[in-house]
Amino acid sequence: MKSVYDIFRERGFIEQITDEPLIKEQLSEETVTCYIGFDPTATSLHIGSLVPIMSLAHMQQNGHRPIALVGGGTALIGDPSGKTEMRQILTREQIDHNASCLQKQLSRYLEFGEGKALLLNNADWLTKLNYIEFLRDIGRHFSVNKMLTAESYRIRMEKGLNFIEFNYQLLQAYDFLYLLKNHGCRMQMGGNDQWGNMVAGIDLIRRVEGKTAFSMTFPLITTSQGHKMGKTEKGTIWLDGSLTSPYEYYQYWINAEDADVGRFLALFTFLPIEEIAVVKTLTDSRLNMAKAVLAFEATKITHGEEAALGAWKSSAGAFGAKPVEASLFPSSTIPRLTVGADSTAIPTVEKDRECFVAGIPAFELFHEAGLCASRGEARRLIAQGGGYVNERPVTAVEELIGLADVDDQGQIRLRKGKKTYRIIQTI
Repeated sequence: MKSVYDIFRERGFIEQITDEPLIKEQLSEETVTCYIGFDPTATSLHIGSLVPIMSLAHMQQNGHRPIALVGGGTALIGDPSGKTEMRQILTREQIDHNASCLQKQLSRYLEFGEGKALLLNNADWLTKLNYIEFLRDIGRHFSVNKMLTAESYRIRMEKGLNFIEFNYQLLQAYDFLYLLKNHGCRMQMGGNDQWGNMVAGIDLIRRVEGKTAFSMTFPLITTSQGHKMGKTEKGTIWLDGSLTSPYEYYQYWINAEDADVGRFLALFTFLPIEEIAVVKTLTDSRLNMAKAVLAFEATKITHGEEAALGAWKSSAGAFGAKPVEASLFPSSTIPRLTVGADSTAIPTVEKDRECFVAGIPAFELFHEAGLCASRGEARRLIAQGGGYVNERPVTAVEELIGLADVDDQGQIRLRKGKKTYRIIQTI
């Protein structure tokens, strides 16, 4: 039987590991408590946080106990890791609000409760520290010379590292020590930029408690084109459905590059790795089916099956997608039948029906619908043949869109390029 270590290794979660034989043994033979910290500098996490979240979910599914630690205390300082400039300092009220939002969000991926996953906020202990005692009991174990060799500090030294940020490593190391002493946590996981902070925590635990702890980092996930995960021309892809709708979330995944499909299925779904292996043999329409499965499963994990079904139905209807073959990814719950056009999840803009009596120039309508950032961009889109109304190409920038274009449901369907839709709902 596979251990969670085997799952991490075969799915591509592991970048660095402190003591591989020890971690492999612990995860195979014992129940391990692990933790990952989440930065509450916004009201929602984004796709870039999914690898850590999925790793905690795998830990729980394999009988271990995960701790999701919201950094309400450390966020008052700001983590310099991976940053060339100091982060904006938020107020305690802003951080507390964001932390509350993240706690609710993480509950969609992990099961919290008695004997299950823990949801903690380090503000509960960091904000109560006595500074003199902290320096005497914790600070004395840290070498300034060693700290300055850390990549996160060396980068910031070029533009100036202030004393507040310099304390961050001590606080994160203290978190690890606190969690070990109070919750039996011996393993920390996180992004590869946290390696130095993790090792500092392991060293602190050894010095203070005389115990062995270990850490594992995840690789920075980029697309096959070298782009950062979750960044699009429209901005960040959030996990909060009010910031990025389930339909838009689904579209992000279904538009994955061909070379990324297998890797993303392994990282961002729970489908068996044996089923995912088939992706390397797929081409053309069958590879597009794999993309639909990726989009459906990823959306289901984040937004629930009902929202995933709505996004799938809208996408399949809009783009005329072929049904996914029953033999492909049998563990997926994606529907296997075709559907008619459905606009329930496509972004909709309401507009007074009277506006269409005289007609609205196409370029203005595309701009007002939010498909183009400016009228100039809308003009260029249409002039280059990238604008469609009800699936027919718009041939002139000034073409008037009128009542004749409104269907029986009072709608006009606009399309930008191949895959970006808006519905105009007349009222």
